[in-house]
Amino acid sequence: MATIVRTPNQSLWLETAPRPHQGPLSPSVEVDVVVVGGGIAGLTAALLLKRRGATVAVVEMQRVGYGETGHTTAHLTEMVDTRYHEIATDFGRDAARQVAASSRAAIDHIESWAAEFPCDFERVPAYLYAEDDDGLREVEREVEAAREAGVAAEFVREVPLPFPVKGALRVERQAQFHPMRYLRGLAQALPGNGCHLFEESRVVEVNDGEPCKVKLASGVELTARTVLVTANVPVFNLLLLHTKIAAYRSYAVAARVARLPPPGLYWDTADPYHYTRRYEDERGPLLIVGGEDHKTGQCDDTEEPFARLRQYVTERFGADEFTHRWSGQIIEPADGLPYIGRNSASDNVFVATGFSGNGMTFGTLAGIMLADAAQGATNPWAELYEATRLKVLGAVKDILVENVDFPVHLIGDRLAVPDRAPEDLRPGEGDVVMVGGRKLAVYCDERGTLHGLSPVCTHMGCHVGWNSAEKSWDCPCHGGRFDALGQVLNGPPLQPLEALPMTEGEPALVDEPDAPDGVPA
Repeated sequence: MATIVRTPNQSLWLETAPRPHQGPLSPSVEVDVVVVGGGIAGLTAALLLKRRGATVAVVEMQRVGYGETGHTTAHLTEMVDTRYHEIATDFGRDAARQVAASSRAAIDHIESWAAEFPCDFERVPAYLYAEDDDGLREVEREVEAAREAGVAAEFVREVPLPFPVKGALRVERQAQFHPMRYLRGLAQALPGNGCHLFEESRVVEVNDGEPCKVKLASGVELTARTVLVTANVPVFNLLLLHTKIAAYRSYAVAARVARLPPPGLYWDTADPYHYTRRYEDERGPLLIVGGEDHKTGQCDDTEEPFARLRQYVTERFGADEFTHRWSGQIIEPADGLPYIGRNSASDNVFVATGFSGNGMTFGTLAGIMLADAAQGATNPWAELYEATRLKVLGAVKDILVENVDFPVHLIGDRLAVPDRAPEDLRPGEGDVVMVGGRKLAVYCDERGTLHGLSPVCTHMGCHVGWNSAEKSWDCPCHGGRFDALGQVLNGPPLQPLEALPMTEGEPALVDEPDAPDGVPA
């Protein structure tokens, strides 16, 4: 497998968790269920299935947790990103109660397994707070809606933060944990009794059928009765699901601060909002603050979100030392709730995506629900979260708004002429530049060697742009990401960017779109 170019950014969770390694799949394997994706959703489903007597194979493109589970801030809360008053309006009051109940069930599940897989699980209060009058009205409205949904929410004027607030929603018995310690425990418990975990194994094709066939880039094929696609973005549903989701980058920093709040989860009503929690390492307490979200591939300088977070932490909490910084990919659903269930036009393939900023809670819920689906068991929340739904009228407008990026970038990026040349690039830098009359995505490695790639995303043909903070090529249309040398980091693309020679080709200021993954040319 090609080497992934790593960045100087380091997730606190990936640095402080043990890292057992399971090698790539060599011979073909036949199991009851294949799980695509080694994050919290996939490993939750896999271990539940194993404990119910099924044989399972988990196939992970990189290493377990190197996707979004290792890049979260690990808030566990029934106060989901979509406000309960919005859920009640769009889906009904009973649906709002189901969202709260299912979220509590997911947190309870993590707590029960945390006794077996130690992960610093801790019950803490949570606060949704406002710093201005508009935010205060939002909080007051949400307290009423959350209570009606069955959340034990209360309105409070005081919040234990080192700066003034107007008021807050408070709810007890929310939670936080170390996501990678938890995930490594699940990963170690899975192999055996006909179950497997394969890392560094990239899936390139999933064929529904009886049985299903899952093909890897290595040419190895897996056979199963059921396939669960639990990658952050389901990569085998080109149009029907991808038009209902949008990818965002969210940033986080960890710091030692002078004004440390007590244990708890804190997030504000700003847009984009900030979310805060504590973590205790061997040197003492750290404050973790996240936020500064933007659509993937649509930030000109990706160092700026980190700079704004550092400024926020310094001003509000008195930062003494910043120890870590990282970012993650958040998938937003068009109607505000995750898509979990049978894939469109499929009989035996199931998907899960659209967890917003509640990846650990909804990811666990997805694992529980997909384990039930794989065995034909009834789940009380299956209808609410079904992946094929398009029931909310407001979602149609959101779908149109989110997908306007596709035609704009597909055409506009081809017409744009870069104003830089390869010799302008410094070591460690990349950009889309002109080589003769041809546009190339060029990375200059630390030794000064130039690496040329096609700038055309292998998903649906938009042009990628350089992410300076992550040293990656990011697609502004559907959130696909590639490392500096073109290897896939985030779906939906399946194939790497095409390597091209650093020589002058035929002039082509307007490129013909390449055929996207899974679509004939």
